[in-house]
Amino acid sequence: MDYGKVREAVIKDWDGDVLPSLSGLVEIPALSAAYDAAWERNGHLRAAADHVRDWIASRGLPGAQCEVFQLDGRAPLLLVDVPATTGAEARGTVLLYGHLDKQPPLGDWSDGLGPWQPVVRDGRLYGRGAVDDGYSGYAATTALAAVQAAGGEHARAILLLETGEESGSPDLPAYLEHLSDRLGEVSLVVCLDAGGGDYERMWLTASLRGVVQATVTVRVLETSAHSGLASGIVPSSFRVMRRLLDRVEDSVTGEVTVPEMNVPIPEERRAEAEALAALEPGAAARRYRLADGMRAASDDDVELILNNTWRPTLSVIGAAGLPDPAVAGAVLRASTSLRLSFRTPPTVDAEAARAALVKILTTEVPYGAQVEVGDFMLLNGWQAPATAPWLAATLEEIGDQVFGEPCRSLGIGGGIPFMEMLGRRYPDAQFVVTGALGADSNMHVPDEWLNIAFAGQVTEAVAHILDAHARN
Repeated sequence: MDYGKVREAVIKDWDGDVLPSLSGLVEIPALSAAYDAAWERNGHLRAAADHVRDWIASRGLPGAQCEVFQLDGRAPLLLVDVPATTGAEARGTVLLYGHLDKQPPLGDWSDGLGPWQPVVRDGRLYGRGAVDDGYSGYAATTALAAVQAAGGEHARAILLLETGEESGSPDLPAYLEHLSDRLGEVSLVVCLDAGGGDYERMWLTASLRGVVQATVTVRVLETSAHSGLASGIVPSSFRVMRRLLDRVEDSVTGEVTVPEMNVPIPEERRAEAEALAALEPGAAARRYRLADGMRAASDDDVELILNNTWRPTLSVIGAAGLPDPAVAGAVLRASTSLRLSFRTPPTVDAEAARAALVKILTTEVPYGAQVEVGDFMLLNGWQAPATAPWLAATLEEIGDQVFGEPCRSLGIGGGIPFMEMLGRRYPDAQFVVTGALGADSNMHVPDEWLNIAFAGQVTEAVAHILDAHARN
């Protein structure tokens, strides 16, 4: 394969074809189903899938079949089937994964920017879904086209773009079952829903944390009462909630104390964290805009990295029953609800963690208050398998030829449901979990942006991997 032609093809396609269509995808308010109860009626998820399908179909990949599937009551899924190049038919299936659903706008965007308003500025494409991860289908398709344009080879490739990742991928198991005959024997998985610590090198994800989310409601009254009359007689629902939280988290250290959410940290992952900390001392805390005077959870970079990748954490991400302070009256409220989000280590069993959480929060509740725990979202974590020699050699080459810096591995505190599902289904496959996300690219928050040049380099790297896989 002519590497110069790969780069030339990637740059040409990104500048001339990818950016206009990706900008059109940003304009579609394709909120994930968890954030849009009327998603099916609104049709935005289907519109996003159709938009990308039409663009891929226009690229003219020989023999490519593009089809949007929509099982009854489930969010749509786009599948693109590209035949192997001549001579690579026996190399199994390469599964390239991304998603088209998006997070909500979540707050005020900067002047001149908006969630559904694509803006190219200083080498960045701004807009919701640009980097998380609407670009993925475009990058995968462009990589396949570049391989062919440069005389390279690739195995049969299946591009799978779902529309439920931001909701925990609840429909993926059904689609995997429905499409099992179409997927064949997967020997390589390339996921483009990740990234790393900078835009200088290719980052490989070594592990992903899982998720246990639940809404906890504490009820102390049938109806709210005047706080002056009821306080001291009726315990506050907030105080009961506070005591329950103390059962699962040490409020001083932040340590999650649920045994089923803790695992030993593998030595190789600790060594990986030490190498990452040495690469850029202080970077773990600097990536986030701490309030004036605020300190990170630790002064030790290695411990911060391990906290974020191999230790469970609790975030309270939502609340109900609490009025805005400006209109809060003198009321002892009947109930308090909190949305709890536990990030769990890669090897924790999410179902076991859920059962333990329910038992802890509903047993011997203070004052006999009513406690409900429900509305769960569960996601198991994932740990990458050992890297095959051919892939290790290719990654070294990519570091030299594409980025000019060695590739690096790191654990990521977030989760990608599909990886754990595929890891169980295809235990012998190689996994390349990478992407254009950076710690400062604002996924899930206002002013999300994609580093366009870096996304092009990631595309080029994927082309190298596809060709190496076909030849090995």
